Order: sequence, then C-alpha cells, then structure tokens
Amino acid sequence: MTRSFPGWAAAVALFAWAASALAQEREAVGVAEDWQWGFQTPSSPIMERVASFYDLWLLPMMIVISVIVLGLMVYILWRFNRRANPEPSGNTHNVALEMVWTLVPVAILVAISIPSLRLLYYEERIPETEMTLKVTGHQWYWSYEYPDHGGIAFDALMVDDADLQAGQPRLLATDGQVYLPVDTKIRVQVTSGDVIHAWALPAAGVKMDAVPGRLNELWVELTRPGVYYGQCSELCGQLHGFMPIEVVAVERGEFDAWVAERQAALDIRPAVELASRR
Repeated sequence: MTRSFPGWAAAVALFAWAASALAQEREAVGVAEDWQWGFQTPSSPIMERVASFYDLWLLPMMIVISVIVLGLMVYILWRFNRRANPEPSGNTHNVALEMVWTLVPVAILVAISIPSLRLLYYEERIPETEMTLKVTGHQWYWSYEYPDHGGIAFDALMVDDADLQAGQPRLLATDGQVYLPVDTKIRVQVTSGDVIHAWALPAAGVKMDAVPGRLNELWVELTRPGVYYGQCSELCGQLHGFMPIEVVAVERGEFDAWVAERQAALDIRPAVELASRR
C-alpha cells in the first residue's frame, strides 16, 4: 500500500512535534551552567577518566608547580632586591642549578605523559560497538544517519531565537534531536561535506574533526538519560558559532520505540519485511 504525500508529510510533522515536545521535558544533563567551575558532569566512561586524570593528577601537579614557582619569585624579590643585596654577585653560571631546572621539568613531563598516553589510547581504541551513527558537517548544520536502523537520516539546524520553546537553551537547541540509547557502545563516524568542522560533546568527553573526503571515527557510551548539548569546535566560517549539537539519551526500549516511529513516519520497512514481500 502506497502512502500518499499529504499523509506522509503530516506524519513527519507530527513526529517532529512530538519528539521536540518530549525532548523539552527531559533533564538537560550535558549543558554548561552560569558561573560553572570545572567540567560538565561526566556522563561517559571516557569523560569519567578525563575528569579523574585532571582532578587527581594534573590539577594537583599544576598547583604544586605554581606554589613552588611563586615561592621562588617571592624569595628572590625579598633576598636579592637592591636594598637587601646592594652588591650583586658576579656569578653567571651554576651547573648544578642549571641541571636541576632542566631535569625537573623533563621528569614532570614524563610523569604527565604516562597517564596521558594511557588515556589517549583508551579514547582512540574503538571497542566492539552495538550500533553506528554517521555525522556529516555542513556550512552550517549537521546531518545524521543511522545505517543500522533502516537508513534513518535527517538534518539538524539551530533553532532561531524567535522559535525557542520553554527550556530550550539559546544557540544550543536544534530542530532535529539525535536519539541514542544509554549504556550502549556506539561508533560515531564523522566527516564533512565542505570544510573542516568538529563534532564535540563535552559531557561525553568526545571531540572529532569532520574533514572533507575523510571518515574519522570515535566511540561514545552515555551513562545517564537526558539531553546533551555540544557545538562545532572548529572555526569553519561565518556562522561557525551557530551549528549546535543536541543529543537525547534514552533507555533502550524508548530508543527502539523512537526508531520504529521514525521508520513508520518515513515509510522505512525492515529488511526482513521487504524480503518477505518479494
């Protein structure tokens, strides 16, 4: 049975309205807050490791280095100012001191590099995934495809200020939400149709360049249901700041229902059903 165009258009419009309404009722768990101090709440295994590396290793090391350097500067100002030291020393070299201030920074960098490289390896090595999401950057919006779910595809453009609904953040809300199941390892393939963009989702700890003619990959596993926001993180042209990302993380059952509803709206039949009709 062939679906008529008016009926098809009405179904798509109804689905888009319903999806938008549902998205507004969800908690925004991946969005920056006013006067925020630190990262967004980690919502993926990658971001949990990034936050742990920063909070437990990198930040304390920076504090220690800053305190030591500040202390040395204060001591130098106090001990070697003109009043306290009217006759300056004529020494120009100190081998031991020069070795210390050369070897200590090297040791610090080595100490940072070990957990840093371990974290980078964890991010870059894509595990066994359950589904794939393809992301294509355009000037200036994103296109999404679900190749494992009947080829569902749509564009996501920023919602203009005049069209914002209650609860939608300015410059971050889109007219097409990316639905992903929680606690699911997802392969994200990123490319571009024109210039270099970058698909970034801070709460998930992921960021990948979208390069024309190249297919980059990352993986993500969202652990909390809710709405996550991101933006293009590459200077891509005049409207670079106006191509946001909106991801809705839901439970697996709700995601399957969304897929079925989306396929019905677009008249996409599963491969098994198409084979049975031949």
